[in-house]
Amino acid sequence: MMLLQRYILGELVRVFSLLIVVLTVMLVFVGLFREASERGLGAVQILQILPFVVPSMLPFTIPATLLLAVCVVYGRLSGDLEVTAAKAAGISAMQLLKPAFLMGGVLAIASFGLTNYAIPWAIANIERIVTQAMEEIFLDILATHNHFSDSKKGYSIKVQGVRDRTLIDATFRYRLRNHQQLNLRAEFARIQFDLDRQEIRLLLINASGSRPGSDSAGMFDQQEITLPLPSQIQKVKARHMTVSRLRQGIQQADERLRASNQEQAQFAAMILLTGDFQDLVGEQIRTASENQRLATIEQRRFRSEIHSRFAMAASCIFFALVGGPFSMLQARRQFITSFIMCFLPILLVYYPVMFLVLNLSKSGTIEPWWSMWVPNTILGIASAIILYKVVRH
Repeated sequence: MMLLQRYILGELVRVFSLLIVVLTVMLVFVGLFREASERGLGAVQILQILPFVVPSMLPFTIPATLLLAVCVVYGRLSGDLEVTAAKAAGISAMQLLKPAFLMGGVLAIASFGLTNYAIPWAIANIERIVTQAMEEIFLDILATHNHFSDSKKGYSIKVQGVRDRTLIDATFRYRLRNHQQLNLRAEFARIQFDLDRQEIRLLLINASGSRPGSDSAGMFDQQEITLPLPSQIQKVKARHMTVSRLRQGIQQADERLRASNQEQAQFAAMILLTGDFQDLVGEQIRTASENQRLATIEQRRFRSEIHSRFAMAASCIFFALVGGPFSMLQARRQFITSFIMCFLPILLVYYPVMFLVLNLSKSGTIEPWWSMWVPNTILGIASAIILYKVVRH
């Protein structure tokens, strides 16, 4: 029996390895095309990010590839009547399915490791390469056209020239959050992109104009200002963070929420004491309410991501639980038919339910700690029914 299980496990590993390479290569080209089209990358940058796109694709290809491998191996075993022969020799179907369950468990751990460690590492390197490319593109535009503007972020820069990452005779026009226009002119300006803070840091030398936060114009030897990164550079998303960083984000959101609630309560009490009730709909109350809303959204988003990460990794086990018994029950050598018959209901039920509960948990309608396991529960129920028929017959 151990020999037969090792044989089945070897077949699963061999077929899975071949399929994962083929599917990953196909998806890598899709991922590269998407990154290049969204961010305007050149051939050099595409080659640089190629090694980092691969690990970011694997968590999406592993569950479907495992299902296909299980359908291939167990469909062939059942089609060649090897399952019937094993049962006649006193070997149960559960013993034959153990290699698939073992492989599903190992891949679940590997998938979580990729999602929690490899993807954040890969995305950080991709963003670093993209940031460097954007710096070069940014400086090349200024050097060639002597002008750069981003209407979405509300700023424009005009220069006389660029030398060694230093802007010469630069004029900056930037719209502040309070919709005031900031106009500055500097003899020199040194530029640096800060991806973590999502901003461009500019050190102005021998500048004149209005200082940020001041209505009066003047001259100053040095002044540092910050501008938002260009629209092509994306902010780091929750799925690109590690679980520890997500938990830190939840704590920070909790602290901001408590501070905002306390500030709003103190301000409301002051209004009640002074009798200036029109301030209840003033700018300060609206700002505190907006901060509460943003902190709550971030809190829900991070919590949903943590629970969905564990649930998505565990889906490998449930895919193996469904695919193995189903292929044995079908007893088809045409594994593609078995795979389609098994994967189509998953495609039509599992993934829509997963996206539905993810959106509902992010909106706060349902709790993520149980809702993210609903799709896996559906697969578990289906696998129990199929496995019962396989064991019985």
